[in-house]
Amino acid sequence: MINKKEIFIVALVIMIITLSLSLSINLIEEWKTTFFTLITVSIVILSNILAKKFTAYHLDSEIEMKVWEIKNYGLAPWMHFKKPFPVGAFFPIISKIIFFPINSFVWMASLVFDVKPRVYRSAKRFGLYTFSDVTEYHLGLIAASGVLMNLIIAGIGYFAGFPLLARLSMYYAFFNILPFSDLDGNKIFFGSKIMWSFLASLVLIGMLLAIFIV
Repeated sequence: MINKKEIFIVALVIMIITLSLSLSINLIEEWKTTFFTLITVSIVILSNILAKKFTAYHLDSEIEMKVWEIKNYGLAPWMHFKKPFPVGAFFPIISKIIFFPINSFVWMASLVFDVKPRVYRSAKRFGLYTFSDVTEYHLGLIAASGVLMNLIIAGIGYFAGFPLLARLSMYYAFFNILPFSDLDGNKIFFGSKIMWSFLASLVLIGMLLAIFIV
């Protein structure tokens, strides 16, 4: 279930990414293109979130989406922000400025998630649930479900004749599979290196297809 705070955050990220993608066009004259991009970005991000929430639900857990933030910007103890910096809200715009000649290529890994076990999870003391805490493997499964859903959406977009949907879904999977900070890729990597390697291979193949074919 998505709460009001998540709705605001997700809607804000969708708008930021859409505007970043649309920086190379005239927003007034090309409003139809911008609107289509908005719908496409919404499908890509919401499908990823719903897949994660579905997986978390079946692991008797709940996740809450939030903007990706960083606290430290270096290795030295003093190299940190007073308050967490919401890099997820700025990277799409910055990346579009840097990679301006490359159409549709912007940083899209703007959302991360926190997870907590549901109340009755602690009552289960058998099988996978020998303890109530959510393990790194379970975190990896939740994160991997979002990446896998984006790969599926990319395939559907390609074969259904929607190249923008295919391309943006692959880009979203690519950025989220990167194994650093609090991104999905980091959760998958520490949850299962085999699972991360498998998904990363699929994403890499998909990226090559998205760049050179789609």
